[in-house]
Amino acid sequence: MSGLHIPIDTPDGSRTAHAENVLAPNPGMMTLDGTNTWVIGTDEVMVVDPGPDDAAHLDRVVRHLGERRVRQILLTHGHSDHSGGARRFAELVGAPVRALDPRHRLGSEGLADGDVVAVGGVELHVYGTPGHSFDSLCFWLPEDRAMLTGDTVLGRGTTVIAQDGGLADYLRSLDRLRQAAEELAADALLPGHGPVLAHPIGALDGYIRHRRERLDQIRSAQKQGARTPREIVEIVYADVDRQLWPMAEISVRAQLDYLGSP
Repeated sequence: MSGLHIPIDTPDGSRTAHAENVLAPNPGMMTLDGTNTWVIGTDEVMVVDPGPDDAAHLDRVVRHLGERRVRQILLTHGHSDHSGGARRFAELVGAPVRALDPRHRLGSEGLADGDVVAVGGVELHVYGTPGHSFDSLCFWLPEDRAMLTGDTVLGRGTTVIAQDGGLADYLRSLDRLRQAAEELAADALLPGHGPVLAHPIGALDGYIRHRRERLDQIRSAQKQGARTPREIVEIVYADVDRQLWPMAEISVRAQLDYLGSP
């Protein structure tokens, strides 16, 4: 790999040798700086996660492409901040949309664990990583020793287990990514939100440790008498901005399901 280019103030323009980020203008508590739209390849390219259905963003991606031809549009998962603009973008560039969930496909081909998508001499290897959502995928870019992680691993903070996901799956996916990062000698994680992570093993170890610590904190809160997700959030997330408590409650429900609590 030729090294990372990581802007100081924003993930916009972050890149490796064969991947470039065009940041969508949808910042928020859950989307951080916005959705990272990744352009993969050189003369012929793949686009991962066109982002929300925002005409200005999609037009910007098209301008960024210049003369390069989009051959494949891939989705890390079907949440609208990643997939909402896929159909409009497909019409703009004349390329199919591939996803694990058939509802988000445009064309005859889907995506599944173990698939390899090759365009212009550049490959993406598909890893099934359910947990954040049931249909979450990650993509290994061997030419750059980089893993595109969607919402499975973010550039800052931690991932919410959405209502269409599950913590048991998520923990298995983190373990799988940790093993892959070591076996493949990964140099970078390219997330769906936030900056590039240049130390994959450390980042994944931190994610796994954080999840185990949260489970211990929930067990402790239950011993203190907390029963409902809200009561647990008030104890475990007491130092977190209250605007984030509704999302924390979703994560707590996922953790209670994992622990076998009502």
